[in-house]
Amino acid sequence: MNATTPHLSTAIRTFAQQLSSTRRGARLARLLATEELRIWQVSPGVTERAEQIVAEFAANAALHGRLQGRDFRLALTLDPAAGLLRITVTDARGDQLPSLSEDFETPPDAESGRGLLLVTALADRWGTEPYPPGGKTVWAELDVCSMRGR
Repeated sequence: MNATTPHLSTAIRTFAQQLSSTRRGARLARLLATEELRIWQVSPGVTERAEQIVAEFAANAALHGRLQGRDFRLALTLDPAAGLLRITVTDARGDQLPSLSEDFETPPDAESGRGLLLVTALADRWGTEPYPPGGKTVWAELDVCSMRGR
C-alpha cells in the first residue's frame, strides 16, 4: 500500500499592487498585504511583523516619497523553500533615502519619527536600492521559519 504524505507548496508566491500616494493608499497597502499573507497561510507572528513593516513603508511612500500624479508600488514575495518573505515598496523619490543613523534621536513627545526603528526591530534585514530613472525601493526580509516568526 502506498501512502502519500502531504507536501506544502514550495512554489514562490508573489503579489504586487500599484497604490495612490495618499494616506488611503497606505492604509490599503497594509490591508491588502495582511489579507494576502493570510491567504498564503503565513504564520500569525510573521504576518503581524509584515503588517507593521508594510504600514511604515507605505506611510513613508505616501508622505516622503510622493510626487504629484505618481503612485507607489507594494510587492510581496514568499519563497517557502528559502523560508523568506520579501516586502518591497517603490516610490518616485529616489532623492529621499531613509536612513537610521546611530545618533538618531526623536524627542519623547514627537508624534512621528520612530518608524524605521520599528522596521529595524521587526525585520531580519532591510535596506534601499535605486529604482531608475528617479525612484527608490525600500525592502525588508523576514525569515518565515525562524522562531521570531512563530
